[in-house]
Amino acid sequence: MFQVSKEYIQLTLLIERLHRRFLDVLRTELKRIGVRDINGVQALVLANIGDEEIVIRDLVERGYYQGSNVSYNNKKLTDYGYLDQERAQHDKRSVTVKLTDKGRQVVTGIRELEEKNGIKYADAVGEVGAISHATDVLRKLERTWDEYTRYGD
Repeated sequence: MFQVSKEYIQLTLLIERLHRRFLDVLRTELKRIGVRDINGVQALVLANIGDEEIVIRDLVERGYYQGSNVSYNNKKLTDYGYLDQERAQHDKRSVTVKLTDKGRQVVTGIRELEEKNGIKYADAVGEVGAISHATDVLRKLERTWDEYTRYGD
């Protein structure tokens, strides 16, 4: 049993480090494409919005971001011209956002980076099946954590 706990702890620590490293990758790519006014987290917000017109609350409900971070990042991304926002007529607290052309250019750069890194990773591990397996394992972990936060033990 101890071995499972040890491996589980290593997995959770690795996930956290990978998230930080991914933000580093995004920051590096932003610099490469000449975007200096936003950070990796904000680029990730843009990528998660993509081609959608989305209510900010939905980004939080999807589990992407903490509520206060979404509000802050939305304001900055709007101020810098990456997002257009519109308040709903029926509920002034509800804000819908969509990418501007400037935001779409950033997302295009991120998608190209993802494609390039995906190919590089697949070549390194020798097969696309390894990516699918890793994704399946992490989705199961996500479901386990989701169930715990909803129902406890």
